[in-house]
Amino acid sequence: MNLHISPADGKPIYLQIVSQFKYMIAAGRLQPGEEIPPIRVLASDLLINPNTVARAYRELEMAGWLLKRQGAGTYVSDRGSPLGREECLRLLGDRVDALLTESRQMSIDFVELLAMLEERNRTLSASAEGTNHDGSQ
Repeated sequence: MNLHISPADGKPIYLQIVSQFKYMIAAGRLQPGEEIPPIRVLASDLLINPNTVARAYRELEMAGWLLKRQGAGTYVSDRGSPLGREECLRLLGDRVDALLTESRQMSIDFVELLAMLEERNRTLSASAEGTNHDGSQ
């Protein structure tokens, strides 16, 4: 699981987890029916209190993103992503805010960050163009 939390973000850690799970589900990186890590495993990976992960999972379950199967784990809900375009833009906005905050803390100015984004976009676009729809090159 590729989650990144930042205590300097200004946003509670459980909400950072919630936002990132929503983004991964909306982006198709987590598929309906896919099992997510147990609370203790994710907490250990992120070096945070298991109660923080449990709170994030509860929020996601109450909102319909996750489904808990008693004794069998927690899974991405099969009802699909409940996100509309506005929610997707809001989630991306949250990630942009976090990126801008982190870059400022690292003394990376906006122009340099923008150049990095443009370069990464070119690299990803070139990579996507070099791959056929069936995943072959």
